[in-house]
Amino acid sequence: MEARSARAATIVGAGAAFLCLAALVLWWPGVVEYDSVEQYRQVLSGVYLDWHPPIMARFWAVLHLLGPGAAPMFVVQIALYWLGLGLLAAALARSGRVRAGVAVLVIGALPLFAGWQAAVLKDTQMLGALLAAVGLVGWWRLAEKRIPIPAIAAVCLLMAYATLVRANAVFAIVPLVVMLVPWPMRLWQRGLAIVAGVLAVLAVTPPINHGLLGAEETKVTRTLPIFDLAGIAHFSATADGLSPADRALIERHHCYQPYFWDPLGDDRRCGSIAERLDLVPARTLVTLWLGAALHHPIAYLEHRLAHLNSTDRLLVPLGRPDAAPPRRSEPNDLGLVSPSPAASAIARAGGWLVETPLGWPIAWIVVAATGLLVALGRPKSPPRDLALALAVSALTLEASFAVVSIASDLRYHLWPMMAVALMMVLLVAERPLPRRAMILGGAILIAVVGAGTAARLSLPRSPGTYQGMLG
Repeated sequence: MEARSARAATIVGAGAAFLCLAALVLWWPGVVEYDSVEQYRQVLSGVYLDWHPPIMARFWAVLHLLGPGAAPMFVVQIALYWLGLGLLAAALARSGRVRAGVAVLVIGALPLFAGWQAAVLKDTQMLGALLAAVGLVGWWRLAEKRIPIPAIAAVCLLMAYATLVRANAVFAIVPLVVMLVPWPMRLWQRGLAIVAGVLAVLAVTPPINHGLLGAEETKVTRTLPIFDLAGIAHFSATADGLSPADRALIERHHCYQPYFWDPLGDDRRCGSIAERLDLVPARTLVTLWLGAALHHPIAYLEHRLAHLNSTDRLLVPLGRPDAAPPRRSEPNDLGLVSPSPAASAIARAGGWLVETPLGWPIAWIVVAATGLLVALGRPKSPPRDLALALAVSALTLEASFAVVSIASDLRYHLWPMMAVALMMVLLVAERPLPRRAMILGGAILIAVVGAGTAARLSLPRSPGTYQGMLG
């Protein structure tokens, strides 16, 4: 029996290695988007800014010694992605859950996930690092073995990188870590630990970015207050923090869009507002921001709900941009090229999938909430505990978008979507889902999908490009 399980784990692991190699060949040397181009420009110039995570640019600068372009970073994130999925799949196969192991590989190979993972971005760097960390934990935990010290060190390093490589990653990683630690803690104690951990990481991140990593400070932290002030002004009769002229300009040029904050920073539209607020002392801007939210709570709530609907892609039209995996690299003068036409075909398949509920974060949220309730109702076990940690991580990150998000790109949701998919595999592999949970969760999911489908069929088709969304 043990020999058969070991053989199954080897076969599944070999399958992950094959898929990793196939991804490297198909998408070589990786896809770069606008953010990636700007970070590579920092690598070449040696001047680092905090608009994008400096840890990624610094890491890229180290790998640049191995070769130019995006290829070194592309190899790292693809290798981490399939290492994590391969370890988790092999661990499931080793425990006799071969179908679950195969399901993990199928999920990783979906054009929606695989296509995005080929893009060298902070989001995919985060996804690769987190999957590798979860895979290492799962390899030992699913066998009910103690994790060796070197593996713990590797997990800590991966988690630290993932935390620094996305500004909002803290809302996913701290909950994941807290739920994974094997210390005896009640659920409310873990909740307090999550809050304390998030606050601690938020406090130490700026000194790390500006001090340790030497990134120059930009106005990136002002985008959220400016977006919220514009949203409050749009939904209220008055405009705390903005002058009547500002509000008139926003309305005249349609600079407020729940989809993203970008028109407010566009010089051709409302950039003058952002430029003026950039000169306001940080403490004053925060006071204006919080004061406007307190004085106009209904308008603030309308604005945040409008954006949440947009980023969760519930009641939105067909053709929303920034959802399909990129087919080619952003035009640039830095020598960053595009992958082969075969990769473009797979990305096109991923583009079809994003128009289905598989590409709607709101659908994954419903599944995550259902899985959370199922996991909480089960006794402790390695698959259940890992599934619970993934569910909490996904839901806390998604919850953070209700307050701190400023754009609706699907790539921001890659980790929650993948975490929820793996959560369901772990739960189903252990035992069938309870009938009550399936009925309740299924009914809510059907209602969400029905509402989303109706919106997509009835609303005018969305502009399919970034420039189109700018208007």
